[in-house]
Amino acid sequence: MPDVYTSEHEDFRKSARTFYEREVVPFHDQWEQDGIVPRELWLKAGEAGLLCFDVPEEYGGPGVQDFRYNVIVSEEQTRAGVSGPGFSVHTDIIVPYITSLGTDEQKRRWLPGTVTGEIITAIAMTEPGAGSDLQGVRTTAVDKGDHYLLNGSKTFISNGINADLVIVVAKTDPVACHKGISLLVLERGMKGFERGRNLDKIGLHAQDTAELSFTDVVVPKENLLGEEGEGFIYLMMNLPQERLIIAAQAVAACEGIVAMCLDYAKTREAFGKPIGKFQHNRFLVAEMATETTVARAFLDSCLTKHLEGKLTAVDAAMAKWWTTELQNKLVNQGVQLHGGYGYMMEFPIAKAYLDSRISTIYGGTTEIQKEIIGRSLGL
Repeated sequence: MPDVYTSEHEDFRKSARTFYEREVVPFHDQWEQDGIVPRELWLKAGEAGLLCFDVPEEYGGPGVQDFRYNVIVSEEQTRAGVSGPGFSVHTDIIVPYITSLGTDEQKRRWLPGTVTGEIITAIAMTEPGAGSDLQGVRTTAVDKGDHYLLNGSKTFISNGINADLVIVVAKTDPVACHKGISLLVLERGMKGFERGRNLDKIGLHAQDTAELSFTDVVVPKENLLGEEGEGFIYLMMNLPQERLIIAAQAVAACEGIVAMCLDYAKTREAFGKPIGKFQHNRFLVAEMATETTVARAFLDSCLTKHLEGKLTAVDAAMAKWWTTELQNKLVNQGVQLHGGYGYMMEFPIAKAYLDSRISTIYGGTTEIQKEIIGRSLGL
């Protein structure tokens, strides 16, 4: 398959890599301890042109409808081993809801700030009792004429502490199943909108992930995103892109893991020779490199389809589950190859092990992806 990236893309890749090396890598260990990245980093990312490529020029964006730039930013962040900045959630998942569903007034109110990094976004779907089953959402938004009255709670919300705008998935018609789901945009400072704990996770320690609660929050009708009752459809439409970017991150992680293992196999000695000279280890790294190359080819194929508007939910599900499961398989093998050092946080493979575990869960679990694929086969 021909390379999907042009020289222009590769120049942009160099810029993104430089940004992470200069603005993120030297400080990331501290942010891991803090459990959050500073808002100033978002402003720097906006200034560097790393946020919200598809926002039209009339709303303050670059108006670039080329998802390859999105993928490059995510890949370079993954390769740098800096999992804290929630740029991808913002650029690839949340802001597209506003660009595709927002009114002109909403776009003018919110989009310019999302491009500059002044406005950070989040989406609140998951609840303590509802994860993959969105129809089980219990957060309610009762129509009160000129506003909705929002009540409920959400959990595992990426960018939840830093977020200025939160798209909330709520039931506007509790008895209409998926047809009763709507999307409401909450803004920082709304009375009754509270942030709970910054959750203590196994990995991704610098990425703020929060609990949110809503108690009689008055949400103006002007903050309804799209049409009432169409929220479930909107969410399903955006999921393929979300799963594609997760797959891109997974493949970049796999490539990083292979590089770590290859370097270690060449430099670590046992019984008088590099451990890569032992057949088992040589075969292991050969398998890892091959599987990663295959994953990259499938990812590039899916990316090409997405650029042509032809990426299906099934293709995205296949890419998401296969690449993230491979990521977890390889990082586990990588820790084993490193032996005792693989268990030490001073070695990048250990952090990669912790950060990788979530990949088969968020964006829809592996089991959900297989269910989508299985149903497409008539099973």
